[in-house]
Amino acid sequence: MEKAMIDRKHLVLPLTVSLLAGCAAGSGDGYPSLAVRDVERAEGTFEPVPSPRLDVPQVPVELAGGLDARLSALVEQARQAHADFTGAVPSAERRVQAASGSAIGSDSWAAAQVALADLDSARSIAAIALGDLDILYTAATVQAGDATPIAAARMTVITLVAEEDDVLARLRAQVR
Repeated sequence: MEKAMIDRKHLVLPLTVSLLAGCAAGSGDGYPSLAVRDVERAEGTFEPVPSPRLDVPQVPVELAGGLDARLSALVEQARQAHADFTGAVPSAERRVQAASGSAIGSDSWAAAQVALADLDSARSIAAIALGDLDILYTAATVQAGDATPIAAARMTVITLVAEEDDVLARLRAQVR
């Protein structure tokens, strides 16, 4: 058994020497050439392949009374919803202040949650108008039409909804 171990040890040294000698042999600089090889040379010319014309389908949008009338109606819907929201804020603030620091599930906490839900409801009406404006804006953009009046109406409604979001975030932070 010991003899087999000695024989293996004696084989390792010549094997290692021959492997290292194979690694040492090679080209002078040790790196392959980065020059362009014959196979890498481009032959001929490249012509673009003609592609079929892309026809964008019309986006169906219902416009009762034309675009200007629809935009005015949507902005008015959002302004009315914002007025309802603003009118409900003082009552909600009173209920939230009464619930501030109270336990979850208490009567004052529940009353504050109902007031916040009423504000959410008023905000959702403005958000629906914003969604309709988004549809109109997307349709005009996809068709490469003039989306400037739609963008202006959208910004008006986005501003109203952002104000409502800020009020809701402030009030919710007081109830938690």
